[in-house]
Amino acid sequence: MEGVTRARIETVPPHGDVIRADVRRPAAAAPRTAVIVAHGFKGFKDWGFFPLLCNRLALDGHLVVSFNTSLNGVGPGLLDFTDLDAFGRNTVSREVEDLHWMVDRTLEGAWSEGRRPDALGLVGHSRGGGNAIIVAAEREEVSSLVTWAAVSTFHRWSAEQERDWADTGVTYILNARTAQEMPLYRSVQDDLQANSERFDVLAAAGRVRAPWLVVHGAEDATVPPKEARRLAEAAPAADLLVLGGSGHTFEAVHPLEETPPALEAALAATLRHLRRGCNGG
Repeated sequence: MEGVTRARIETVPPHGDVIRADVRRPAAAAPRTAVIVAHGFKGFKDWGFFPLLCNRLALDGHLVVSFNTSLNGVGPGLLDFTDLDAFGRNTVSREVEDLHWMVDRTLEGAWSEGRRPDALGLVGHSRGGGNAIIVAAEREEVSSLVTWAAVSTFHRWSAEQERDWADTGVTYILNARTAQEMPLYRSVQDDLQANSERFDVLAAAGRVRAPWLVVHGAEDATVPPKEARRLAEAAPAADLLVLGGSGHTFEAVHPLEETPPALEAALAATLRHLRRGCNGG
């Protein structure tokens, strides 16, 4: 996009699996603030609205980091799920660890020639929103938080899926977009059970002190809007924006060819919130 520069980078946390990321910044000046963008379940940094969101944030003056979590199943080609075994082994613990790593590296100035940002914002969609809530509750360095269609709980498995885990150690979900049967191993459930207190999203929401904008579609069939209301009720610093006639992705599809009105409204509200939270405006 004109006015924005983008660099593709790779970074390897202590667990040894690669994280592939994009770093965008305004072409005209060195940004003083940074924003990290986290995708959700079956998501990836180049899906649908993420490039548009990141470009808009960069044009607004932020250094913007978007990344594929290390076990999200999308390989070096960046657009396809080519490692379904990795997808099956992915856990909330791994995603939160990856987000903490990206926060650490951003605060160290790893993507900005050693210049530490004056303020840091987090934006997360769906399960990535849940991850962002956990990290914002654990990191006082987070200056501002925006969640899009965020989950209020990570426990989203059916009785049939839980029987599959008990009987065979694996269950499968259909990716409607790609028609792939994607595995989920029992470690997904085991991880949540072992970390039930830490990954209680509503409890974490109550510990978020950064200014927080909760954005949700009124017609979201994937994460019902009642979950957004629960988050806003739990969080003393949260403002709730429910967009009428809008679903889980604010009517965006992949690939994104036009910007639906609901997505434009989510983008505008996000930019305003991060200006206040990160820039003190």
